[in-house]
Amino acid sequence: MKDIQNQKDTREIDIQKVGIKRLELPLIIQRKNNSDQIVCARARVSVSLPGHYKGTHMSRFVEVLNDWTAKNLLGIDIKGCLKDIIRTLEAQSGELEFKFKYFIEKKSPVTGLAAPMSYECSFRGELDGDDYKFILGTAVPVTTLCPCSKEISENGAHNQRAYVKVNVSYDEHVWLEDLIELIESCASCPVYPLLKREDEKYVTERAWENPKFVEDVLRDAVLKLRAHPLIQEFEVECEAFESIHNHSAWAYQAESR
Repeated sequence: MKDIQNQKDTREIDIQKVGIKRLELPLIIQRKNNSDQIVCARARVSVSLPGHYKGTHMSRFVEVLNDWTAKNLLGIDIKGCLKDIIRTLEAQSGELEFKFKYFIEKKSPVTGLAAPMSYECSFRGELDGDDYKFILGTAVPVTTLCPCSKEISENGAHNQRAYVKVNVSYDEHVWLEDLIELIESCASCPVYPLLKREDEKYVTERAWENPKFVEDVLRDAVLKLRAHPLIQEFEVECEAFESIHNHSAWAYQAESR
């Protein structure tokens, strides 16, 4: 049959990334305790396309990813999967990203009751020739309490849920559990999936004793990410969904060693 994708394109525009996104696949994640967690991941995969080709072969992305799913290797060797994709599509570079919800059993701070807590996470690999980079990402919900509100109010202070999003690159392995715990430690207080009255009292008082602007959360996160012995590059942002404003407060920082 006639292959339209391989026909010559006269516009001669090299496309940096072309591919598919929102492909749902099962992904096997190795947990810190050596057990596995199977998640439903949304894949985004792309390759570079030289200007003389009219199009890429979209079905080949799915074929390669399905082969790797059958091998139960997804989530372990993204670099190897990317090599297969680039070779199959005869490209120079490629990118593969999985976004998924990762569950960690979390205990309430006083009563110790456990319940699963979900975190939005991502694995992303970028391969260009022999240059490979892996990026681990997560978005962590936290509580912030406004220092200004606490200072100027006779009673109480406004607080809100915030999200801290972080992407890191490293030479050796960093566990999602450790990265999430690092981020939670930078907030006024962590967020918990299950709270009894004693726990709610603790959370409220902990935030009151530890007021933070988004700038404070960001700076504390930057200091801890800088000090991490394995992390080489990072970007981090904090967005607080303000409880007394119709807008969010936001801060961002990116650094590399």
